[in-house]
Formats: sequence, C-alpha cells, structure tokens
Amino acid sequence: MSQQPPVRSSGPAPPARPDASMSLLTNVMEHSLDDGYAEAAARRSEGGGVPRTLRARLGLALGLVLTGAVVTVGAAETRLAAPVLAKEREELIDRVQAQTRSVGELERTVESLREDVHERQRRALSSYDSGASNPAGLLAGATAVEGPGVTLVVDDAKGTGQGGDGPRESSGFSDTGRVRDRDLQRVVNGLWESGAEAVSINGHRLTALSAIRAAGDAVLVDNRPMVPPYTVLAVGDGENLASAFQDSADGQYLQLLKEDFGIRTRITAEERVRLPAAPSLIVRTAEPRTTGADEGSRTGAADTEKDAS
Repeated sequence: MSQQPPVRSSGPAPPARPDASMSLLTNVMEHSLDDGYAEAAARRSEGGGVPRTLRARLGLALGLVLTGAVVTVGAAETRLAAPVLAKEREELIDRVQAQTRSVGELERTVESLREDVHERQRRALSSYDSGASNPAGLLAGATAVEGPGVTLVVDDAKGTGQGGDGPRESSGFSDTGRVRDRDLQRVVNGLWESGAEAVSINGHRLTALSAIRAAGDAVLVDNRPMVPPYTVLAVGDGENLASAFQDSADGQYLQLLKEDFGIRTRITAEERVRLPAAPSLIVRTAEPRTTGADEGSRTGAADTEKDAS
C-alpha cells in the first residue's frame, strides 16, 4: 500500500483584484506619461537647454521692444514735421487770401471801367451837335426821349390759362390765345416801319441790338422776362403813327390775332410819352472825333452845296 505525501496548506488563497481584468487601463491611469516622452524630457533636462516657455517670453518681450521703438520714432518724426506742415498751410492760406483780394480789386476795377465807358458813351452821344437835336443818341437809345407818340397795349386772350372758354384750335403760332415773342417782334417792327423814333416794352428801351425771344411760355426782351399785358410806347407823330401802324401788314396781323384768337389790343395816340434811356449800350466800333476831321467834313458839305447850286 503506497503512502500519500502529506498535503501542505498555506492558508486560504488571497482574493482576486477587482481590476485584474483591466490591466491595460490601469497601466494607462498609473503611468500617464509615456516612457519615451519621459526619457526625452530627462535627457533635455540633463542637457541644460532653455525651456520653451522662457524662449517664448523672451521673443514676446523683444517684439514689444521693437514695436515701441518704431512707434516712438514715428511720433518723433511727426512732431518734427508738424511745424513744417503748419508753416506750409499758413503760407497756402496767405496765398489764397492774397489772390482773393486781388480778384476783388480786379472786379471793382472792371466795374468802374464799365461805368466809365457807359458814361463816356452817353456823353459822346448826347454832345453829338450842341444846341441841336441828337439823332445818334436817340437812335442808339443812349438818352431818354420825350414827345408825342402812341401807347399800344397787347394782352393775352381773356380766360387764357384759367379754365375758361379758350380760343379755337388752329395751326397758327398764337393758337393758345397767348401773346408770343413773334407777335411782339411784328408789333415792334411795324411801329419802326410806321415812323416810330423810339420804342419801349414795359418800360424797357429798345435799341438796334435788342432781341425779343421766348423761353417756354415766357417772353424775354434783352434776356429780361416780361409779363402781360405788354405796354409798348413809341415816340413819333401820334395820330399819323397810329394810323400808319393800323394800316400796315403788322397792324392787320395784330387785328387778326384779336378777331381769331381773342388777343386783346388797344392803341391810342398820346400828346406826350416819355421813354427812358437804354440800360446798357454795346459799341461795336468807334472812332475819335478830331477838329481836322470836323472841319474837313464841313468843307466837303459846303463844296457839295456849291456844286448843287
């Protein structure tokens, strides 16, 4: 009979760890830094290198120093240049003010010369022939004129532009019942042809260079707007002038405007009408009068009279 070896008992077995089955996770938690990284960090510390954080701080400090230096230099240059810019600005302001004063003086000189020229023109025309009539000044409109004449009033048709009974439609120029620039042109030309010596419209003296134009529905006389009724004054032989105008083609034209389109007209002979001088005169050419020229013209006229006799 064989003998069994005795069984040795070391006491109860120790209990198993709860995380025995999670050895990988446990190792990660207990050793968060990888061994390779740990060895590299140890070697770097042993080599005595500058930590990265310190180098970053040094770089930032150096950048701030450079930025401050640039700002300081720019401010210094601006401060140095400020007096120069201020001086240039003051010089420019002085030049502008000086030129402005110069322009003002030139404008006053031009206005003074213009008034002097107009005054000389008026005096020259008014002294055309001392003690006699002044046909040059009269025809040029340089002097006021007073004498017998006619008053011709031309007005738009009654109710025109007020919604009343308007004139019948036509292809004529005055088919709206309004007095147009062409109508006044024919009136003025008819008065000149009928013997008028001077003419004015609403107090504005007409000359050989006057223009009657239209701007929309407005009538302009020498670029001045006129409003109806248009009062035309003409100096001349009152009764004969009125009769001659009414018998002329322009007078008949005005009568047709009255009959066909309702334009209102009235002409009366006057014993005395007064026309002002023209507000401005434009001389295209001029020649100074000399004593020799005057004597020569008088001698020529006397010789002509002898030959005629």
